[in-house]
Amino acid sequence: MKTKESAKVRYAYGVAMALLLGGTAFSLTAGPVGAQVAQSTISPEPGAPTSFADLAARVMPAVVNISTKQKIAVKQQPFADPLEQLFRQFGAPVPDQGPDQGQGQGATPRTREAGSLGSGFIISPDGYVVTNNHLIAGLNGTGTVDSVTVTMTTGKEYTAHIVGRDELADLALLKIDGHNLPYVQWGDSTHARVGDWVLTIGNPYGLGGTVTHGIISALHRGISGGPFDRYIQTDAAINMGNSGGPMFDMSGRVIGINSALISPTGTNVGIGLAIPAEAAKPVIDALRRGEKPQRGYIGVGLQDVDEDIASSLGLPKDTGEIVRTVQPGTPAANAGMQQGDVIVKVNGQPVTSDQSVAYLIANTPVGTKVPIEVVRNGRHLVLPVTVTQRPSQEQLAKELGQDDQATTQDNTPAPATSQSLGLSLQPLTPQVAQSLKIAPDVRGVVITAVDPNSDAADKGLQRGDVIISVNQQPVTTPAQVAAIVQAARKAGRTNALLLVKRGTEIPAFVGVEIPKP
Repeated sequence: MKTKESAKVRYAYGVAMALLLGGTAFSLTAGPVGAQVAQSTISPEPGAPTSFADLAARVMPAVVNISTKQKIAVKQQPFADPLEQLFRQFGAPVPDQGPDQGQGQGATPRTREAGSLGSGFIISPDGYVVTNNHLIAGLNGTGTVDSVTVTMTTGKEYTAHIVGRDELADLALLKIDGHNLPYVQWGDSTHARVGDWVLTIGNPYGLGGTVTHGIISALHRGISGGPFDRYIQTDAAINMGNSGGPMFDMSGRVIGINSALISPTGTNVGIGLAIPAEAAKPVIDALRRGEKPQRGYIGVGLQDVDEDIASSLGLPKDTGEIVRTVQPGTPAANAGMQQGDVIVKVNGQPVTSDQSVAYLIANTPVGTKVPIEVVRNGRHLVLPVTVTQRPSQEQLAKELGQDDQATTQDNTPAPATSQSLGLSLQPLTPQVAQSLKIAPDVRGVVITAVDPNSDAADKGLQRGDVIISVNQQPVTTPAQVAAIVQAARKAGRTNALLLVKRGTEIPAFVGVEIPKP
C-alpha cells in the first residue's frame, strides 16, 4: 500500500535556515488596446505595506509566551553506576534508589523536571488565551502538566489554568487572572487568498516577541487526513516556540494558529502550517462555554483512491475516497454503506483533496441527515446518513481494536494468482490464520510468494498477506482469484482491486497492475 508521506511532518520545531536566490529581472510590454494584460504587469494594490512596524506594534502586546513544567519519573537500571556496583560488592552503604531499582517499596522514585515553550495570544480583556494543545498536554499527552505560565511582552508573568483542550484540533484554551489586558480579534480565514501578506508573531527558542512575515503559499493543505486537516501554508518563518502563536492578516486579525511545519530535515525551510480561524474559532468558543466541541461522525474508515485503485474500479483518478471499514451500529452502517463503496459527494459537495470526507462530515451539524453519494460496482447511489457526535479518541481506538476482526469477516477483498499478478496463493486454513495472527473468522487466500519483478511487489505485498477479495468479490481459493483477474482482463481493465489484511492491521485496498498476456 502506498503512503503519501514524502516529507517529514513535525510540530513547529526546527532551526531557521535561509537561502538567498539571485536572478535576472525582466519586463513584459502590454499588447494592443483590448488585448489581455499580462499577469506579471498587475500594479500593486494601493496601501501595499512598505513596513509592518505599525501593525506589529498594535498586535504584539496580545501575543504571549507559554511555558509549562512537569515532573516525570526517571527510570534507571539497577546498578547502572559501576562505582555503585563496586561499593555494593564490598558492603558499603549506598542510598536507596527507589522501587524502579528493586530497593524496596517505601522508597521515593527519582524525578526530573521537564517542560515546553511555545506561544499563544489573548482573545479577551479578562485573560482568555489560545494556544496549541500539544504545548500543554504533557509528555504523556494527558494534560497533566504541573503548571502553565503565561508571560506578557512586558515580562509580567501569570499562572494559567487550563479551561479546556481538544486533542483532535490541537487547540487549548487557558485563563489568566487579569483585567483590561491587550487582546486581538478573530479574522475570516475563508476570505484568505494565496499570495496575501501575513504576519506571524511568536517566541521561537524562547526569544519573546519575534515578528516574521510572508505570504499565504497555499490553502487547504492536508498532512494527515484529519477532520481539521485544511491548514494555511505560509513561507513566513515558523520555528520551535512559534507553535500556538497567531497568524495575522493585514488588518491585524487572527486568521490562523501556527502549529506545524513540513521539512525533510526538521528545520524551517519555508513551509509553515497554521490552523485556519474558520476551524479554530468554533472549537475555542465551545471550550469557553465549557462544552465539548461538536464534530460530525458517521463511522467509516477511509482510504484515498489513488491511480491504481481508480483504474481497477474504472473511475477517474483522485475520485472520492474508498470505504475500508464500516463500524457496526453507526450511521453509515444503518444507511447501508458497504466496504468498497467510493464516496464521491457529501451533501452535494464533491470529495476532493481539498475537501476530504472527514472534513465535510466533521463540519456537518450533529443530527443533520445528509445525502452521501457513493459509487458501488459502477453504479451511483445516494445514501441518506444521519450525522452523530464523534466519539472520543479513546472510544474510537477501542472500537477499532474490536472491529479490526469483526469488519474483515464478510467484506474484505484480496490479491491474485501466480500467473496473473505475480503472486503464489493458497487457501487460508485455521492453522495458517493462527500463525499469521489472523482472526479465525476471516476468509481469504494467503500469499505464499511474491515475484520480486511484479507490480504486486512494488506495491508492498508480501508473503503472509491475506487477500480477502478481488474487485470487491470475496475469494477463498486461488482459482477464484485467477478467474476474477481473467474476467477483468477481458473487460479491458488494467488493474485489479485487492483488499489485503496483514496480521492484526485493518485491511487496506491495493490496486495491482494486471500484466498483459
